[in-house]
Amino acid sequence: MVETTGFLERISKDMSAKKHLPVAIIRPRIAFGQVFAVGPGKIDLLRAVAANGSISGAARALGMTYKRAWLLIDTMNQGFGRAVVERSIGGRGGGGARLSLLGEALLRHYDAIERACQEAAASSLASLDSLLPRKD
Repeated sequence: MVETTGFLERISKDMSAKKHLPVAIIRPRIAFGQVFAVGPGKIDLLRAVAANGSISGAARALGMTYKRAWLLIDTMNQGFGRAVVERSIGGRGGGGARLSLLGEALLRHYDAIERACQEAAASSLASLDSLLPRKD
């Protein structure tokens, strides 16, 4: 089963229980040379595909057009040389989409990188967070 919530969503739930939601966070963008990059937007799209079972549903959930969602997915497909999302053609029950094994692995690795960045920079992020005005 694919985790449809990322590290930051999970840490936000943990922190909100402590009455202090962290404001300074890291959302990494990973560049594969000058060919293509994967960052928060594409990762959020993959999560939305996993959660909604379709590219159009994912696009609606994220407030983007189907064409934009498809172009982002196609960029990843081209960059990795194989599909990150597998589509099924419509029929009586309609079509759909799910993450390929590559797409699932991409989410797992991105989450691990995001978590490592957040943990490594925790004290610096706390310092940045302390610069913000508090509403007590």
